[in-house]
Amino acid sequence: MPVIDTQALVVGAGPVGLFQAFQLGLQEVDTHLVDALPHPGGQCAELYPDKPIYDIPGLPVCSGQELTQRLLAQIAPFRQPLHLGQQVQTLSRQADGRFALRTNAGLEFRTHTVFIAAGVGAFVPRKPALVGLEAHEGQQVHYHGPDSTALQGQHVVVMGGEDAALDAVLGLWESGTCASLTLLHRTDKFKASPEQEARVRQALATGGVRLVLGQPVGLEVGPGGRLTALQVATPADSTERLPLDALLPRLGLSPKLGPLADWGLAMERKLLPVATDTFATSEPGVFAVGDVNTYPGKRKLILCGFHEATLAAFAAAALVHPERRVLLQYTTTSPRLHELLGVAGSPSP
Repeated sequence: MPVIDTQALVVGAGPVGLFQAFQLGLQEVDTHLVDALPHPGGQCAELYPDKPIYDIPGLPVCSGQELTQRLLAQIAPFRQPLHLGQQVQTLSRQADGRFALRTNAGLEFRTHTVFIAAGVGAFVPRKPALVGLEAHEGQQVHYHGPDSTALQGQHVVVMGGEDAALDAVLGLWESGTCASLTLLHRTDKFKASPEQEARVRQALATGGVRLVLGQPVGLEVGPGGRLTALQVATPADSTERLPLDALLPRLGLSPKLGPLADWGLAMERKLLPVATDTFATSEPGVFAVGDVNTYPGKRKLILCGFHEATLAAFAAAALVHPERRVLLQYTTTSPRLHELLGVAGSPSP
C-alpha cells in the first residue's frame, strides 16, 4: 500500500477524536483518523448508543449515537478520511522529523503530528479461548459483520447473550438467508432489553433459530483447513457438535491499551501525562486528549476532552504552519472559517 502523507493523524474516532478532527480542520491542518472499531463513535456508540447523555453544552439530552452523528456532520466539510476497523501498531520518529505509523491492516502514515484520543484504550472484541481460532478470523470467524448476503446459504453460529449477539441473530433471522442459525450461550438468560429478548424468544419459538446451551471447547477442521464444526461442552456434561460455515462471536468488547504502551511515551498508571497549555505528551508533536491523558485536576468528561482538543489543535497548527501567525478566529464572524465550513455567503446569526 502507498504511504499516506498527512499533517495530523488522530488515533481514536470517539467523540473527543471527532471533535479533535473538527478543531484541526478549523486550523487548516490536513487530518486522517484511525479507529479499531468498524464505525466511528467510540465508547459512546458502542456501549451506550441509545442511553441519554445530559452534559453536552447546548443539548439538554442526546443519545451516544446522536452525538456521534452530530459530530460527523460537523466534520463533514473538511472531508477527513476515516480508517476504521484497524489499530495503530507502531509509532516512530523519522529522520525528517515526521512520525511513521502503521496499522494492523497494513496502512502506513507519515505525519507531522499525532493525536491520541484512545479513551480507555482501543475497544477490541473478546475472543473465545479456542486453540487455532485465529487462523480462521476474517474468513469464517467474524467479530464484526459480515452482512446477511455474505452468509447466504450458510450454517451460522452466533455466540453470546447480550445486545450485540441478539442483534446479530435477529438481523440474520429476519433476512432469512442462512441455511441454519444457532445461538450459543452458556445459559438461557439474556442481558438485553425486554423488547429485544421478546423478539429473540419469538424467533426461537418459530424454529428459525436454535438455542444451544454450553461453552465452546474445541474446533473441527476439515480438508483444506476449513473450519467445519464447533465442539460444545453442555450443562449435562456431554459434548455436542455444531456444524458451521461461519462463527460470529459476540462476547462484548474489552478496552486494551495495546501497542500504545510500547511507543516510548512517558506514562503514569497506563495514562499519558500532558502539559495543560498544549496537551502535548513527553514526545514533541504527539498530543493526548480525552480519557487517555492525565494532569492535575483531570476530569474524565466529554466536555473536558473537547476543551483539550481545542488547545491541542492550536498547538499543532503552530508546528504544522510555523510560517503563519496562529490567530484566534470566531466561527460567528470569520470569513475564512465560513469558507472552510462551507457556509460562506450565509447570513450572520
